[in-house]
Parts: sequence; C-alpha cells; structure tokens
Amino acid sequence: MEGYKNASKHIAVLAFPFGTHAAPLLNITRQLSDACPDTMFSFLSTQQSNNSTFSKNHDKIKPFNVWDGLPEGYSFRGNPHEPVDYFLKAVPGSFIKAIDAVVSETGKPVDCLITDAFYAFGADIADELNIPWVAVWMSGPRALFLHLQTDVIRQHVGINNPEDKPLDFPEFSGFRVTDLPNGIASGDIDAPMPALLHKIGVSLSRATAIVANSYEELDNTVVNMLKLRFSMFLNVGPFTLVSISSSTVDDSHGCLDWVSKHEAASVVYISFGSLITPPPHELQALCEALEECEFPFLWSLKGNPEKQLPQGFLERTSSKGKIVPWAPQQQILEHPSVGVFVSHGGWNSVLESINGGVPMICRPFFGDQQLNTRTVEVVWGFALGLEGGTLTKGGAKKALKLILCSQEGKKMREKIRVQKELVCKAVKPNGSSIEDFKTLVKLLQHLPPS
Repeated sequence: MEGYKNASKHIAVLAFPFGTHAAPLLNITRQLSDACPDTMFSFLSTQQSNNSTFSKNHDKIKPFNVWDGLPEGYSFRGNPHEPVDYFLKAVPGSFIKAIDAVVSETGKPVDCLITDAFYAFGADIADELNIPWVAVWMSGPRALFLHLQTDVIRQHVGINNPEDKPLDFPEFSGFRVTDLPNGIASGDIDAPMPALLHKIGVSLSRATAIVANSYEELDNTVVNMLKLRFSMFLNVGPFTLVSISSSTVDDSHGCLDWVSKHEAASVVYISFGSLITPPPHELQALCEALEECEFPFLWSLKGNPEKQLPQGFLERTSSKGKIVPWAPQQQILEHPSVGVFVSHGGWNSVLESINGGVPMICRPFFGDQQLNTRTVEVVWGFALGLEGGTLTKGGAKKALKLILCSQEGKKMREKIRVQKELVCKAVKPNGSSIEDFKTLVKLLQHLPPS
C-alpha cells in the first residue's frame, strides 16, 4: 500500500453496503484512483460488504470497516430489510466515528467526501469538515427525479391511495402510482429507508457534484431536467462497463462454453439478482413455462435448486438447461446466443442488458425495480413486464415466445441495439460519459492538498 501512504490528497468514500451498491461504487473509485495518481482513497463500508467487494487489492484504495449497527448476538431471521434498518439507525454516527479513526491512522485529514447519494447526511459531514461533497447516484435518472419530487407527488396522489392512479408529470405519461419506488406514495413512508430517501431532495443541492450511474443519451429529457436543478450533474456510467480481460472472468461453472453451443438469440438467461428469489409458486410457474416452451436456458439461482424447484425438473430439462449458483452476467449478456434476460429489473441489470443488446422480461420486487420495469417497457420499448406483475406459467410462456419468436421481439431487439450503440459511444474516448468523467477528475485534482 505504498501508493496509499505516500499520496498528497485523501478522499473518503462512504458506501451503502446492501444490494449492488458497494461494488459499482468501488468500481468508479478504482477508475478515479487510476486517473488521480497523487490521491489515496479510504473506502468505508461494513466488514461483510468489504470482505465480499475487495477481491483484490488496489495500491491507493484501502477498505475500512464501519459498524453494521447489529445488536450483539443478532441472528438473521430472513427479513432482508431488518439489517438495513439496524444499519441506518447507526448512521451517520458510525461513519463519523470511522472517519475519525481513518484520519487518526493515516495522519491525513480528508480533503473530499464521496458518498452513495442515499446518504443525505454527507452534506452535513462535508460541511463540518469544510470539504466538497460528491454524491453518487447508483440508479437511473428517473428514480432520482421522482425522489426529488416526493413532496409534490404526495400532494398530487396522496399516500396509499389507489395504485392505478396515473402520474401527472411530464415524461411520465403511462406511469401509475404503483410504478413509483417504494416509500414515495405507498407503504410505511416513515420507515428508515423511505425517510432516508426523502431527505435526498433537500440535501443533494448542497453537493459539489452529483455523479450518476448512467449515460446522458439514455434518458435525455429527464437528464436535462436534473441538469437544470443541479450545478454539476455528471453521467459517468455505466460503472460496470470497465473493460475486463477474459483471463480475469470467473467462469468456474462453464457458462460461456455452454452458451456457445446454442444458436444465435436462442438462450433464455435467468437471474433475479443477489438478494431475492421469487416465491415457490412463481418458481414453479417459471419452471413449467420453460419446460413447455423447450427453449434452452441458463439460470443463475441462489441456494439449492433441488429443494427450490419442482421435483424431477432438473432431470427432465438436463439436455436443455443449465443451473448454476453464480454466472458472469455481463459476459453472458454480451454473448450472441443469449436472446432474452429474465430479471428483477435492477438498474445494473438494465444497463448490462443494454450493453449486451438483449431484451428483458422483468419481474420486479422492491425499490426502483417496478419503475425500471415500466420505463424499459413503455418508454424505451425493449422489455416486457409480466401481466399482474408476477410469474405465472401462461404469462411467462407468452412473454418468452413474444421476444424469441415474433416480429415484435425483433423490433425490441432493434430498439435495444440502438441503445447499445449509444452506450458504446458514450464510454469511448470523447464520448459523453468519458467527458463527464474528465470533469469529475478535474474537480478532484484541483482539491487543495491537506
């Protein structure tokens, strides 16, 4: 860690340790570290998050553990929201304590604070330290715009009112209350997570820069509305599209070899992300649809497939399907044999689908997933939501056949191909994301050293 110790500037990075937040933030931190040779980065997250995120060391980025907020002797009881709530009750105090420990250990005051944009308290910490605050938004521009408009939306549609009530906002024609991220106008709006997100609207204007995990051309009108609102709104994504050499790809389950044995645009790739597995009756419905359609499928499934899937399914589909506990998703979606992606509609999955040029079938669960599903379906036109919002045998069969076998599916492929060309252009030299990244680097390079 010689580079870390000898740097003249010190940036603290505060990660949100749940879902797919910490890994993309570390990804952009690595890019910034490469572009700012005289700067060291202290990456603050929980021990569990750091252990899973830091698979390899980086000369000028060092992980530091933050208290996870869990009471002594805590054992996980299956509710994924519970550890999040405990963690959020411990912030910002846990982060302030950790920053003090980092400064004490390194002997270098912090010159800039980079945080997940969820952390509205980043504004207060940065003010206290008299340093700039850079907030990093991990989701899409539409989700950010709606969180900023929370109070206005609540005035218009109320709270926990009929879910089919339309949203009366420019650029949101065809959207309903049910498409809003959790906690804006439905559910327990005072729970820790919705309360945290509500504060974003007030605090983000205090950030020196807001960095988004997207590219400008994807949702130009909404991006322009955000640029009018903030003095420096930078699209430097997708964060996950950093070039990865084939030698570093973990494909220990042989997914890419398996996919290569199939025809172009014929394989169904299934993954519902790292947090959620659909309920048993939906898994059964999807299995029945796959069996009856007879499309080849690759399924990245958490847990034990023999216990979760219908009896005999693995044996009956062994010649058609492959089920693995983990798959190199980005590389799979870039493979020409993959024809459709069955997903939870998380933002990273949407971006990876675009980069691969693969249409989606979305079964959203929480957060921004329903909003993303509605956006990719009605605005960009390269995905399908499921009838009733859940997996049924009939709905899954209909969606799979439409995308893989119909003219409408070909049109969706053409639409996502256009976006693929735009994202490739954005991350090439002089592309919009690269130019915005240069602006961010310039901001960090002009920090006065401590």
